[in-house]
Amino acid sequence: MSFSPLSSLAESFKEQGNAYYSKKDYSQAFNYYTKAIDACPKNASYYGNRAATLMMLCRFREALEDSQQAVRLDDCFMKKNNAATLLEYQRMADFGFEKRDFRKVVYCMDRALALASACHRFKILKAECLALLGRYPEAQSVASDILRMDSTNADALYVRGLCLYYEDCIDKAVQFFVQALKMAPDHEKARLACRNAKALKAKKEEGNQAFKNNNYEAAYQLYTEALAIDPNNIKTNAKLYCNRATAGAKLKKVDQAIEDCTSAIKLDDTYIKAYLRRAQCYMDTEQYEEAVRDYEKVYQTEKTSDHKQMLKKAQMELKKSKRKDYYKVLGVGKNATEDEIKKAYRKRALMHHPDRHSSATPEVQKEEEKKFKEVGEAFTVLSDPKKKVRYDNGHDLEDDGCFDGGDFDANNIFRAFFGGHSGGFTFDSNSGPGNFFFQFG
Repeated sequence: MSFSPLSSLAESFKEQGNAYYSKKDYSQAFNYYTKAIDACPKNASYYGNRAATLMMLCRFREALEDSQQAVRLDDCFMKKNNAATLLEYQRMADFGFEKRDFRKVVYCMDRALALASACHRFKILKAECLALLGRYPEAQSVASDILRMDSTNADALYVRGLCLYYEDCIDKAVQFFVQALKMAPDHEKARLACRNAKALKAKKEEGNQAFKNNNYEAAYQLYTEALAIDPNNIKTNAKLYCNRATAGAKLKKVDQAIEDCTSAIKLDDTYIKAYLRRAQCYMDTEQYEEAVRDYEKVYQTEKTSDHKQMLKKAQMELKKSKRKDYYKVLGVGKNATEDEIKKAYRKRALMHHPDRHSSATPEVQKEEEKKFKEVGEAFTVLSDPKKKVRYDNGHDLEDDGCFDGGDFDANNIFRAFFGGHSGGFTFDSNSGPGNFFFQFG
């Protein structure tokens, strides 16, 4: 079978195109397939080959047009399906990226790369979404593969910088963003990321300096401003939330500090510092069960002697919180002096003495009698140095038998305190709380 000169020339161009395609030089392959088509525009296989090359160059609409032309020339030609499929994956990925459904984008790009394995555009989009999902080693691996073939690829440089940026290596990240912008000055994503990285670093450092200067209000505000810069930077934002919690605790904003620690932990559930800060806030607000839970988490992760001591202290405070709070019964602080404890007992004992409530309903009398007994118990413990130390160290004195078997009599404590008198008190039932007078008989 003889070939016309143009057919022979077209075949020669196709063979050269095939050689470049095998070398993954898709731009040159495209040029030679185009020459083959120009020489022989009725050959379906030339359009099919150029369609495959266009897919590798991520020019899918043109690939689809070439595939459709190939089918028109030869209805047995089937490469049209791949081009249409790739276009659909690209459409789904673009929609997923817009909706921040990065897992869907990775899925679509994996399917697309199965059909166009050398497409840098698909690889870059996959790598960027892996970085946004926090899968930094995978993202770095994809970007590095591209850079090994093309060290000037701005998109790959951007993704490398993005991974470093999200791992809180901001200075190194900026270097990659700057390099990407040198290769492609109009690279908008690299420009934005570079600007965010520099702004985030500057604002965080300003906040740290304000905190060191004891200017906690300014530090709190600066950390708040830093958190607004880039919600995607999970690792840095976790640190910023924890820093703001520390400043908030200094400002007595303990509830907000707990919320900030919780936000930090949601972003990074391995962030020990955030658990420790939240646990301390729980201790400060006497939420001991929550504190124990956080300290247990910390100790399971890092079994240091310091963490063990923190856990034991929280467990002790939790145990103490479940006993009667004798300080609260007397209405004094835990650092109350002996004189303050006596004054408090005098006031509370007179306030709840049964004789004062003799004309009240049986229910009120029963409640006041209970309170009178508790006041006596509290004074018995807190006025005795040895018992007070044991109580403060977490011992349950009821378990120790201090008030066992009904032997404790609050009236005995009352009489002993008021000079050993056994009765004859007269209470003014018309006076308000704290306005007592009584006579010794």
